[in-house]
Amino acid sequence: MTMVDIIQQFQTDFAAALRDPSVAPPAGIVSDVAPAPAKRFAVYRNNVMVGLISALEARFPATRRIVGEEFFKASARVFAGAHPPHSPLMTTYGDEFPDFLAAFEPAAKVPYLADVTRIEAARTRAYHAADVRPLAASDLAGVSAAAIGELRFALHPSLEIVRSVFPVVTIWAMNAGEMVLAPVAHWRGEDALILRPAFEVEVRRLPPGAAAFLQSLKSGEPLGEAAAVARQDSRSFDLAINLASLVSAGLAIRTIIS
Repeated sequence: MTMVDIIQQFQTDFAAALRDPSVAPPAGIVSDVAPAPAKRFAVYRNNVMVGLISALEARFPATRRIVGEEFFKASARVFAGAHPPHSPLMTTYGDEFPDFLAAFEPAAKVPYLADVTRIEAARTRAYHAADVRPLAASDLAGVSAAAIGELRFALHPSLEIVRSVFPVVTIWAMNAGEMVLAPVAHWRGEDALILRPAFEVEVRRLPPGAAAFLQSLKSGEPLGEAAAVARQDSRSFDLAINLASLVSAGLAIRTIIS
């Protein structure tokens, strides 16, 4: 076994022992100030776990408020044990947390929880997305009526969509301090748009068909085909309103005429 192999094995064993208290510290762990290095390692392991849980609490405050501190910490501990960070930037830790909660049996009684968590995860990604200039109305001035349906739009890099059969935009807003906490008046599905067109991340409830429209544009479909998909998704889809929003809301950054 080469020195590289030895180091890699030690790192693997070290990481495994950090995630699982039942795993003994790797061979070679010593302490100059304590006769029992295993106890010192346990303290370090606990500090690491506390740090990971704190990072999740900071990133998912609405989720934490919904389920309460005790449940959140317990679920976060299980998650952290199975999903170590892949980056030293703890502000981005937890991208897998929504999918984890969706499959986490103790959270099954809160079926909308994972989608609320998806909104919170998207907000962090939107905050760290690249700064770009949104498309201006003047950028479309030279496009003929005949060519408008063939336009392909590059959407803002911060833009994400969360589709849900639950009123997740309302639930998120109530638990994020954006709305007064109260019973949800209309219990129906909501599609969330997450975007940072300037300095602040915005979460908006999309009108009927808009999510399908934007997802089609994001996948590279021309405007005409994206509109057709949106109309299949909802008969209430309004192309004029949604096309105007691409510019007025800063959703698009450029066009490509095919």
